Amino acid sequence: MSAFEDNSGKIAVDTFKDVLLPQSGALREEVVVGPRFGVDTAVINLGHNLGMVVSSDPLSLIPSIGLKESAWLSVHLLANDMATTGFAPQYAQFVLNLPTSLSLDAFKEYWGYIHRFCHEIGVSITGGHTGQIEGQNSTVSGGGTMFLTAPLDEILTSNRAEPGDILIVTKETALVSTSILAMSFPETVKNKLGEEVWESGCENFYRTSALPDALAAKEILRSHTELKAMHDVTEGGVLGAICEMAHASGCGFRLHNDALPVGEVQRQIAGLFGIDHRFIIGAGSMVMAVKAGKEQELLRHLASKAIKATVVGEMTLKEDGFRIVENDVEKPLLFDGKDPYWEAFFNAYKAGWK
Repeated sequence: MSAFEDNSGKIAVDTFKDVLLPQSGALREEVVVGPRFGVDTAVINLGHNLGMVVSSDPLSLIPSIGLKESAWLSVHLLANDMATTGFAPQYAQFVLNLPTSLSLDAFKEYWGYIHRFCHEIGVSITGGHTGQIEGQNSTVSGGGTMFLTAPLDEILTSNRAEPGDILIVTKETALVSTSILAMSFPETVKNKLGEEVWESGCENFYRTSALPDALAAKEILRSHTELKAMHDVTEGGVLGAICEMAHASGCGFRLHNDALPVGEVQRQIAGLFGIDHRFIIGAGSMVMAVKAGKEQELLRHLASKAIKATVVGEMTLKEDGFRIVENDVEKPLLFDGKDPYWEAFFNAYKAGWK
């Protein structure tokens, strides 16, 4: 880990604020939302109430889970960020810096899945760059950017939540992290937790698109007045995502720990690796801030589409801070921005877990 990264591999918050934010190129008045901590997308005003949304993320090429699964992560983690706007992505650019050990047949398979998963969600691949790099052995195979255009006054960003809004979490905690652990260390998970837990953990992998969740919410609630903000769950898990949304929106919050949705499979796998399911990568879940009184309407609509959703708390005034109720005791929620998943994965690898 370098001096300017946290242990999730992302740039440290202080470095982001001190180095990147003050040096963001030219200031252009049409950039409505630029780089901000806790905000998934940038928004550009194209005029005539048309906005363009842009978001970038690393691409995955992870041998331990396979080419198809790596392509799924590459496409859908990008799409999840875009989904926080309430709209589906439309275009994508990919930069691939591939290892020289990757064969042409393997590349054809990987790219075939990239194409397939983009096609399934209506994304046109408009260009990029592809090359092989000597010495490149990282599971990060490059980067991608997705774009969409939509009515400017309907585009949501994660910094628009307000005190009094109800917080809703879709699906369950730790979906993607525990599924990757199960797929990467199958023998250990089977031996320690049993075949059924391992199979269920692996099956969770393809529940990691949050696009249907976000589009369903946009169908039933009005942007900004009823559906205030959405944030997908990545590094830091469900609690980290709520902290980021509150920080970006200038709010506090009060959560109920017992209300946080967790599947028994995720709980067991996270426990095996010694990590807290609430704070580890949870792609597939979406955090939504909803006007009080509209939460049951949203829950019913999501349920009609077989999307599980749970009320977990509410936004409060900034001065109230970040609070969580555990075992009937309300206390401050402490989150240092670090996701323990990464360390747990590499510790298991170094320990020879299979």
